[in-house]
Amino acid sequence: MAKKKHTSLGKTLWRKLLFYFVSLFVFIVCAITSLRWIDPLTSSVMLQQNIKARFHNKSIVDYQWVPWEELSPQLALAVVASEDQRFPKHHGIDFTELRKVIRSGDKRGASTITQQVAKNMFLWQGRSYVRKGLEAIIAPYIDLVWGKQRVLEVYLNIVYFGSNTYGAEAASKRFFNKPAAQVNRYEAARMAAVLPSPRRYSVNNASSYILDRQNWILRQMKRLGGTGYVQNL
Repeated sequence: MAKKKHTSLGKTLWRKLLFYFVSLFVFIVCAITSLRWIDPLTSSVMLQQNIKARFHNKSIVDYQWVPWEELSPQLALAVVASEDQRFPKHHGIDFTELRKVIRSGDKRGASTITQQVAKNMFLWQGRSYVRKGLEAIIAPYIDLVWGKQRVLEVYLNIVYFGSNTYGAEAASKRFFNKPAAQVNRYEAARMAAVLPSPRRYSVNNASSYILDRQNWILRQMKRLGGTGYVQNL
């Protein structure tokens, strides 16, 4: 009798977990679809940071959305050159780059810009197989529904640049006293250079590593053929 009761409780728990998982999945699918046309007011990661800030009496995040037309093409090119050079060619997950990382045994990640959007917009930070699994499911759907230009537009608007600053508009005003539309190639490369670890590196007080990385990004921007690489997505 006790065994039957235990089995019944186990089935109930699994049904509840399945219900919550399906509900979360449906919510995310609906949110992704609507965000093809609606500009997000915030992101999951920003919401989490704002909650932490309020509990610790710290300043909330600095975030300002601007449309694609008000983002410097140099910024778009710089982040692609820095983070995901095959961005126009893959469908949310870059299996070519992933295979290279697996074969080399390299510990560096192979996350695409689309995967980073999935994580920052809908999920959470930190290393987790659950999060990576959800990210791998969400990213191709984002790529399919939004298209490349919208993915890059959202990425540039929600990515963290350090100093509690999210998005290219807030970052360019904080670091260069100008809107994102006016950022030149050198400034764009400097901003992109800190993206692997914006909590560790600074746009304003650039270390020798960031300066070297900025120069590498500038060379990659030239190798990709300039802003035409991202303007016709």
